[in-house]
Amino acid sequence: MKHRILVLGAGYAGAYTAGNLARRLSPKDTEITVVNAMPDFVQRMRLHQLAAGQDIEAPKLADVFADTGIRLRLARVTAVDPKRQVVAVADGELGYDTLVYALGSHGDVEGVPGVAEHAFDVAARPSALRLRERLDRWGEGGSVVVVGDGLTGIETATEIAESRPGLSVTLIARGELGARLSAGARGHLRRACDRLGVTVLEHTNVEAVEATRVLCADGTTLASDATVWTAGFAVNPIAAAGGLEVAGNGQIIVERTMRSVSHPNVYAIGDSVHAIGGNGRPLPMSCASAGYTGRQAIEAIVGRLTGRTIANTKLVYTYNHISLGRRDGILQTIDDEGRAQPKYKGGRKGAHIKAGILKMALWATSHPTYGIPKRKHRLAAEKVLA
Repeated sequence: MKHRILVLGAGYAGAYTAGNLARRLSPKDTEITVVNAMPDFVQRMRLHQLAAGQDIEAPKLADVFADTGIRLRLARVTAVDPKRQVVAVADGELGYDTLVYALGSHGDVEGVPGVAEHAFDVAARPSALRLRERLDRWGEGGSVVVVGDGLTGIETATEIAESRPGLSVTLIARGELGARLSAGARGHLRRACDRLGVTVLEHTNVEAVEATRVLCADGTTLASDATVWTAGFAVNPIAAAGGLEVAGNGQIIVERTMRSVSHPNVYAIGDSVHAIGGNGRPLPMSCASAGYTGRQAIEAIVGRLTGRTIANTKLVYTYNHISLGRRDGILQTIDDEGRAQPKYKGGRKGAHIKAGILKMALWATSHPTYGIPKRKHRLAAEKVLA
């Protein structure tokens, strides 16, 4: 009987990991299945562009995994039972021998009244498309309030302002705008917001969101035809509900090779994992982290199944790349302590670097088994018997 590898989620982390496992493991011994709720690959790093009105490529997963030997199951995961080694989907159960948990994250809309009912987010394709439809209705003269000054909030506010100059865009920052950037990059960001006409409210907390306005803790009321909530992300509670050991935010706690500390045949990658980076700090939710954690999980799974030495890959976070519309951007490097370094790249050069990263991420996902070796690894005898 073949060793069943089940990958939950086909985002940047899941699709990359499944493809590389198919590239390195022999199909004579292994069977790889990817479970995903949607039929398309979602370029999550570009959803703010989709919401602003741009056409963003969404390759069909059936085409992505064609001729790879990977099975695709379009279904929504409803539960994980690591004791029985099964995953529940809407129409049944799927068994596994090795589970790769890559269900990612979603916009955190809990905690502030009215957000879930009235705000939009750009953490998923359907919600980004709903925001796009709302913006299309207003055309000229409408007001947009973006809550949250993290990378997603900054990119969303500047993208909408550039793509739809007839709209009034306000960005609400809980602290100083661009607080995690160097002084030079912060200045560049402020100039970009001024150039694009983005109004920035700093040191402002949102108390509630209503259908047509945003209420701030200091008593300020902002009219809003479309409120975009980017003030944090949350993970699916399925892992915690299934009994996997998780951190306070629901991320799966793993050891150095991305293997669950509570269930050794479960690996977690991407936004779903609480992984400690080389600097001793948890890796942030990001596409870069998806690549690093996915690469480590691949090495661990291949090594353990084939009896080879497991290589420790890098677990680092070295830069932030921020788009400020289509013609401007910031590449901010970060030191080992997580602090912004003084130098940064901005302007068109920063935009070109970000565009190159996006293009490379899409290509790597769309060609999951590129460079297939002529000889794939067979499983160790004890793994086949198990």
